[in-house]
Amino acid sequence: MPDRAHAPVALQMYTLRDLTKDDFVGTLRSVARIGYGGIELAGFPDMPASELAKLLGDLGVRAAGAHVALPVLQNQLEGTLDYCATIGCSDVACPFLPAELRQSEDDWRRVADTLNGIGRRCKERDVQLSYHNHAFELDRFDGKTGLEILFDAADPGLVQWEADVYWVEYAGVNAADLLRTYKGRAQLIHIKDMTRDDRRTFAEVGEGRIDFGPIFAAGDAGGARWYIVEQDRCERPPLESVELSLEHLRAWGRA
Repeated sequence: MPDRAHAPVALQMYTLRDLTKDDFVGTLRSVARIGYGGIELAGFPDMPASELAKLLGDLGVRAAGAHVALPVLQNQLEGTLDYCATIGCSDVACPFLPAELRQSEDDWRRVADTLNGIGRRCKERDVQLSYHNHAFELDRFDGKTGLEILFDAADPGLVQWEADVYWVEYAGVNAADLLRTYKGRAQLIHIKDMTRDDRRTFAEVGEGRIDFGPIFAAGDAGGARWYIVEQDRCERPPLESVELSLEHLRAWGRA
């Protein structure tokens, strides 16, 4: 990893899901060629952990983290942690909550209890659990957002925040302000941009409307360990999109 004063940049492989489903290895080689020093997995590929560990080592790419669906975390946690240990992955994130689990303040407290339990076992295995947000976490219940309720009830040592700045901004909240509110809790930060038109859809980093300067300042001040490029949908060919995002990050001195 290059010597730098701030966190390195990884790529969330969900961005390239249409490519990885047919050729995970070849796609990962392309990611390494483009210049990403880390990846965040979107679930584990259909290959033994030892094989993936060797591939990552050969390519000089680190496992920055892994998105693991909540039912898998609940029912297959030991296997998940075994896989993480083999590939050198020290972070897992719960990527999404189905609507039926987030209809009330009590629901959010129950989610916190569930994640505390999972996070405790993760901690015992030297893995950090995080929760990845979309926009619905900023919906309010009697004046408090779902995110506030969750983070008030969840132990910060067991449940960190994987901050997705696009979805925070999409919900009408300033992402840098929210990062400052939860300073020290956002160790992983998803970097994605928003188109300047009325669609407010996904754009390559540096091609849209989001001001990343304050976001990086807040993330750095909070001790972020990885900035992770993700683009949920690409209007360019996906590899072209992720390369363009990295080019902008390099121009800003962030990669």
